[in-house]
Amino acid sequence: MENYYDNLNDEVKQYFSILSPEFPDWILEYINTPEMQRIGKISLNCGTDYSKCFNVRYWYSNLDHSVGVALIIWHFTHDKKQTLAGLFHDIATPAFKHCIDFMNGDSEKQESTEERTTDIIRNSKEINRLLQRENIKLEEINDYKMYPIADNDTPKLSADRFENNFSSGLTFFRVWELDRIKRIYNNIIVTKNEDGIDELAFKDKEVCEEYIHTISKLWPEWVSDKDRTVMQFIADMCKSMNNAGYLSIEDLYSLSESDIIHKILNCEDNYLSESFRKFQNADKVYQSNNPVAGKYCINTKSKTRYIVPLVLTKNGPIRITKISEKATEEINDYLNFPKGGFYTYFDFDFIPYTSKSKHLARIKHGSFF
Repeated sequence: MENYYDNLNDEVKQYFSILSPEFPDWILEYINTPEMQRIGKISLNCGTDYSKCFNVRYWYSNLDHSVGVALIIWHFTHDKKQTLAGLFHDIATPAFKHCIDFMNGDSEKQESTEERTTDIIRNSKEINRLLQRENIKLEEINDYKMYPIADNDTPKLSADRFENNFSSGLTFFRVWELDRIKRIYNNIIVTKNEDGIDELAFKDKEVCEEYIHTISKLWPEWVSDKDRTVMQFIADMCKSMNNAGYLSIEDLYSLSESDIIHKILNCEDNYLSESFRKFQNADKVYQSNNPVAGKYCINTKSKTRYIVPLVLTKNGPIRITKISEKATEEINDYLNFPKGGFYTYFDFDFIPYTSKSKHLARIKHGSFF
């Protein structure tokens, strides 16, 4: 099998070398398992790669994100179990990632697709062979939430949250260059937070302020009108394909995003395939205070993602909001940013198939409901 690292583009290689100057070659065998390779065909950016509303700089997969998380954990802990827990944390993610949470009616928490991690690892012969060789038990790596450097509650800083902000700021909405990432990342240490738990923290207030100033430009993009509308459309299309019998729930956990798009564009239902083509060509999302007839119009809220890091002071580690008016203002500006509550729409009509019975009725009567 081709070497994962050798096939990365130059910027991602440089970025990874910042996260861990020495790439831990021992994780390559885990990366090359079929279960991990599957998420290499899923974008980190939740379907926005397929919309002209966005200009994603280059492909960055969920596998790349998982490797980035593992590299951060390895850099700060050199603990194989914690590193593997981070590597596997998204092994169960479906195609289009959090769009499927939207499909499940979980757009605000985005946790509905996290249930399969343990089963996927347990059922992988390749992963289990590697774990047995390392004398590592399933329960030591199947839930990265047990390791606070890997994951913790919002708004604390963790490897997962850190990597997502870095990579999204490189590929999705460009707010970083590598030199700034390196300067910020090299200011991080591990300390005990107010609860006596390990947490990543900044050594210097000024660097933390720079970090907040930069990512506060990124956060609103994750909850923007176009982001929520694109994600909800993909969710509704996947649900419609399922209700029409062209796509199973298992397909979301076994096929690549390109395979599913191929299914949509080539299915026998012209209404679905043409609606997806209209979506692919739409380059603008509109807003309204009221529902708009004859358009694909939604009213969907999204998850609030933000960070309030710790900073070391002479009095010990303190949240940046307690020592910086500038950072507090920028964080509060985001928290007050509208994240839904009004209608958004594409300039074309699409009525999702909300049930199998409605789809069958449409076929029988030759109508769109």
